[in-house]
Amino acid sequence: MRIGALVALVCVAACRTRPLVRMGQQSDSVDLAQLVPHGSTDSSLAAPRVITTPSVVLFWLHAADTLSGDDQADTFDDLKYYTAQVAPALAASGIQLVATNADTVFVSLPNARRRTILLSGLDYPYGYLLIDPGGPERILTGVYEDGDLMDELRAYFDLPDDSTSAPPRATT
Repeated sequence: MRIGALVALVCVAACRTRPLVRMGQQSDSVDLAQLVPHGSTDSSLAAPRVITTPSVVLFWLHAADTLSGDDQADTFDDLKYYTAQVAPALAASGIQLVATNADTVFVSLPNARRRTILLSGLDYPYGYLLIDPGGPERILTGVYEDGDLMDELRAYFDLPDDSTSAPPRATT
């Protein structure tokens, strides 16, 4: 009975996250202030994400609340600024930028299976999770400056050096 309740809870959580992902896909620009709230008690991003496509998950966990108010604000501003610098390259490459306050992320696999990624207990309670379903994930903890973050994104997703331009179109 406990397993059934756990499965039902996971299904409800997965259903709750899908509209948030769709909202992010409908917008041309990403409002980073909405992605990572200042307090991890904001319940809108507390449900675990289910990732089905190449994605960068920006995470800000409850443990970040142990930082002083000034440190939280400074760290959040840096995280927001550097993420905004790489967001156009992600969009041009078809990579989703999503956020979570949950310490668990699920990666959708073939045959309706899911792989669980735990983010709690890392060096820093904030950072980036790089996911390309079907391959291993990469966790970047802390704040990365835009150049370093872009280097990590290029290496993981095999992006070209000029990833902000639109891909060439074939003409017939």
